Amino acid sequence: MTSRTLPLSDGRAAHMLEQGRGEPLVLIHGVGMQAAAWGPQVAYFADRYRVIAVDLPGHGGSSRLGGTPGLVDYVRWMIEVIEALDLGHVNLAGHSMGALIALGVAIERPALVRRLAVVNGVHRRSEAARAAVVARADQLLDGHLDVDTPLQRWFDVPDVPPALVAAVRGWLEQVDLQGYADAYRAFARGDLLYADRWCEVQCPTLALTGADDLNSTGPMAERMAGLAARGHAVVLEGQRHMVNLTAPDLVNRAMSDWLAATP
Repeated sequence: MTSRTLPLSDGRAAHMLEQGRGEPLVLIHGVGMQAAAWGPQVAYFADRYRVIAVDLPGHGGSSRLGGTPGLVDYVRWMIEVIEALDLGHVNLAGHSMGALIALGVAIERPALVRRLAVVNGVHRRSEAARAAVVARADQLLDGHLDVDTPLQRWFDVPDVPPALVAAVRGWLEQVDLQGYADAYRAFARGDLLYADRWCEVQCPTLALTGADDLNSTGPMAERMAGLAARGHAVVLEGQRHMVNLTAPDLVNRAMSDWLAATP
């Protein structure tokens, strides 16, 4: 696996992990994580695809955006990265906030996206759920980093290897706090930005989540898939928010079916 830093405009940089050759598969992680969180998918798909897992701004080795960025700024950043890589149209998959960003790219620049996958994505949260996410974002803005609560929310499933939980804990503890806070604020308020524009998504679309994910719910995945022109929902029983890590074989199988769909 190759670690690569790509210079962008205004002196900013985007860091990514890359492996394999072939049709490009670009992976976008969620808030507080980094490109390595897609490790099982990079390893699995690299024998058939050029897999590129990107660090979001302010995460891993990527520069922060600066100012007070909203979701649209992360979408524009991702478009700039894809264009700078000169990949043509890509298979684009995002997890959690990365799913919102991937959706935004597919809507704003459909010519860049061959296929779209939203993994543990959110769609029209309830007011109570949105208030809870906003409250967590405000805590981060106040400089309070709580690692244990998200770990409990993400990994309260049986038989999760302790080494996996430790790796995710490490990524959370390493993240730039300002970059984390910026992204969480955009994530907290971003689920409505493209909610009315799902009908514009014409490419093959996978909406996948865990049945026990209380925030990125099964009904959300089914609604998103139903709104897309060529959408398909997969809801994995007994799984929560970090499904690509806790059930990689099932996720890789669903993504393989998605990648086999004719664009």
